[in-house]
This record gives sequence, structure tokens and C-alpha cells, in this order.
Amino acid sequence: MTTHVFTAAPGIRLHATAIGIPLRPAITGLDRPALRGAARQRFGLRSGEPVLLVTGGSQGAWAINAAVLGASGALRAAGVQVLHITGPQHVFRVPDGDPAGPPYVAIPYVDDMRYAYAAADFALCRSGAMTCAELAAVGLPAAYVPLRGGEQRLNAEPAVAAGGALLVGDGRLDPAWIEATLIPVLTDPGRIAAMPARALAAGARNADIVARHVLTAIAEGRGFAS
Repeated sequence: MTTHVFTAAPGIRLHATAIGIPLRPAITGLDRPALRGAARQRFGLRSGEPVLLVTGGSQGAWAINAAVLGASGALRAAGVQVLHITGPQHVFRVPDGDPAGPPYVAIPYVDDMRYAYAAADFALCRSGAMTCAELAAVGLPAAYVPLRGGEQRLNAEPAVAAGGALLVGDGRLDPAWIEATLIPVLTDPGRIAAMPARALAAGARNADIVARHVLTAIAEGRGFAS
């Protein structure tokens, strides 16, 4: 009944225009390099060493938490800082490390994720649709860990295909994978420098795109549906 049909992703068999997921301006307008210094200071992180952001979403993910905790010694030994958003139901004690070594900051929840994105060089996270959309929009590379079954793997595929992300199955994520696969990426300055642009290529910075299409349709005097 309308020509104005929009989808979040291409490849859907509709007479539709793929526009991505509309995101709030705090994300689409985020300048990560400009905010990095203040963001790292906010979380007690250092300016020079790479930062891995770990999150399982608002409620946390035990499989991700357990794998990163188990690899905490290897991450610190490699000079990687960790900003670990554990989820409010997952309270744990971070293993002791060298007080002079890279910080491992564990917090249950972050109200304003733009600071976490700005502080980080790389993320380890689930691949829900909104998470993938936000990380691509801000150009933050990630290792995505889809939930078993379901569509989360599909959400991550555009960033992986663009070279801006890694993909690891929930059953394969463990401390050994982090040490063998993720740490070499985090400690490769050339790769870390190249991946943000590739992540951006898989995203859309379009917080107002639906509103603009609505206003255009109204101005043209035609019907609209979404």
C-alpha cells in the first residue's frame, strides 16, 4: 500500500530501502578520539595502552565474564587494559595483578555508553542488533559472541565481512581463545588502527533518517507507512 518501506538491513525481500537502525544523536555524533582522554580518566584508565571493553549487555553475560576473568593475567601481561561492564547480577572479584600493571576496571553498569565506547580500542560483546548498530556507527571494532541459535550471528556479519570485527561462537569463547586470537589483535597497532574505518563502513550514522523520510513524504502529499 506504500512505496515508503524501510528496513534495518539489506537483503530483505520487500520493496524497501535499507537505512540501518536509527540511533540517538549521542551515538551518531560521537567523536571517539576527541572524547578519549576524558573517557579514560572517567574510568581510571591510562592514556597510552590499548583498552578492551567487555560487555554482555545491560544484564551481563556469564560466558563472556568468565572467559575474560580467566584471561585477565594474560591480558595484563600483554599490556592490555580492561573496562569490564559485568552486569548488575554478576558481582565478582578481579584477580590480583601487579599494581603497576595495566588497570582492570570492573563495574556493574554504565549509564552513558558513549564514554565506554570512547575509552575503548576494541570491544568483546554479544551481537544484538542495537549493539552491532552502535559499534559500527562509532567505528569501534569488536569480537562478537552471538547467543547460541537465533539471528545474532547475522547481525555481526556485515562488520566481519568489512574487516571491522571478529566472530567467535559462544561455545568457543574461553581464556585460551582470548590469549591465542584476541590478544594478538589488541597488541597489533597497525591492525587496531585500520579496523575502525572498516567497522564504520558497515554502519550508518543516521539518527534522523526516518524523520526526514516522513517529512519528505508529507511534503510530497503521499501516504507513508513503516
